[in-house]
Amino acid sequence: MAEPGPHHPWQTLAESKEEKQPEGGNLRKSPFSLFMNQLQRKKSSEKEGKSQSSLVSRLFKGSKPNPPQSDLKKENSELETTDSQPEMETEAGIKTQTETNSETPNTSEAVALLPLLPDLEELDVSWNDFIGGALKPILLQIHHVSKLKILRLSNCRLTTDDVLALEEVLNTTPDLEELNLSWNSNVGGNLSQILQGIQEGSKLQILKLMDCNLTAEDAASIGQVLPRMQNLEVFDLSINRNIGCSLSTIVQGLKNTPSLKALELHTCGLTQNSIQILGAAFAHWPELRRLDLSSNKEVEGGFKDSAAHLAHLKHLNVLDLHQCSLSEEDIESLTQVIPLLSSLQELDLSANKKVGSSSENLLSRLRFLPDLATLIINGCALGKDAFTALVESSMYLPSLKILDLSWNKYVGGNLNMLLETLKLSVMLQVLRLRSCSLVTEDLTVLVSVIQIGHLTKLQQLDLSYNDNISDEGWATFSQNVPLLKELTALDISLRPANFRECGLWFEHLLNSLTKLTMLSELGIQRWRIPAPHEDDLEYFNHHHKRSIHFDYGKFQ
Repeated sequence: MAEPGPHHPWQTLAESKEEKQPEGGNLRKSPFSLFMNQLQRKKSSEKEGKSQSSLVSRLFKGSKPNPPQSDLKKENSELETTDSQPEMETEAGIKTQTETNSETPNTSEAVALLPLLPDLEELDVSWNDFIGGALKPILLQIHHVSKLKILRLSNCRLTTDDVLALEEVLNTTPDLEELNLSWNSNVGGNLSQILQGIQEGSKLQILKLMDCNLTAEDAASIGQVLPRMQNLEVFDLSINRNIGCSLSTIVQGLKNTPSLKALELHTCGLTQNSIQILGAAFAHWPELRRLDLSSNKEVEGGFKDSAAHLAHLKHLNVLDLHQCSLSEEDIESLTQVIPLLSSLQELDLSANKKVGSSSENLLSRLRFLPDLATLIINGCALGKDAFTALVESSMYLPSLKILDLSWNKYVGGNLNMLLETLKLSVMLQVLRLRSCSLVTEDLTVLVSVIQIGHLTKLQQLDLSYNDNISDEGWATFSQNVPLLKELTALDISLRPANFRECGLWFEHLLNSLTKLTMLSELGIQRWRIPAPHEDDLEYFNHHHKRSIHFDYGKFQ
């Protein structure tokens, strides 16, 4: 969502990778849409039995669990190994796999249902395990819904037979605009046969094949069929580690997709040579808005002679280079081109430690990005010069909404340098200072900004893993935190190895909860909470008719 830097439990689903609204691909919401992974059972009269709508509700209902762990960005592995790895939370109201309804949908009912829906335009059966091995009979009825525009089958445990049956679907749905087969490992090795169903002049705008165990042969097949998809706008091949060696074939095919707006190649085994191949093709994608090359550690040095090609991407909004092992030469080249990306709204350089020590300071050029709304530079080993450059540039970023400086120890004791930025950042909604070695004086600076009336738009504040703040510091903060009236998530947890008794400040925090009417998440892990206060936490939601998730690990 993101997953930004390390995925945090309180990142919204809009920030997570699978759920983020893609750039481009302006597919309209159709009134003829069925979502098996989202709809809830509708209550109908028992006298009438099961109506068609209740049948749809039953079948088109499923679980929306967390993406498989292999899919989550792995930045944390390059940061602090002592930090616990947070787990992404599921969307509220959607059952996880362990909570799925005991009533198993009957595939034959879905087969019978499709002929009754000739105007169906959107079919989403994602995150339903029962689909695996049972998809073929459903697909045999797909000719009844020839107007289908969107087909999502992500994480359905599709078998080889299921996958091979998709060729006919592509043959009989000429208006298909989106196809999502992500998280189905059997797609790998069989993609060439599926793609045979894509006809010349295909209307396909969105193609997602994330974590499909694609082979080098699959990559070659993709390259051959891409010239038929001249309307393609969103292309996601993330978490397919074997395609990097065949990237040249894919890129050659992508040169025929001038409308491309989003290219996702997160964790694809890209190399230094891959970046050079991509760079040479940027001129063919004048509409590109989003470029994700993250978690490809072998690209080190690839930007040395290729970064300049980024200047062709005049409309680029999102650039994700986190965990790419950027070298000093890479950073020097990026430093020259970043000011030319004037449309950039989101930049992620996390887990590239040379960013914080490079003599050619990339951060000094951020001032030329007036539309920058998201800046994620966690785990970049910021030193004095880099932090100073960041501070000076940040005062020229009026649109900044998300600032993540987590896992940069130099911030501790120096937060006062960001004082003017915090005053000027009237749009700031998310501030993450996790594991920054903050001290009491830093918290005092933050409180002073809050007291003056700044940071009024702040919704998420992460101060976790800063264990050197005194009880007095936490007390002052707890008394003033109600001034952040729009705060929805606050994390003050301690590091995994540390446990500490709550001081008298905890009572101030409890009192503040009644005034934080928007708060829904409070992280206080590894603080030893006296039993009476644990009871207060349990009682709070009921008494105040609130629904705050208190994350304090009481079962540890």
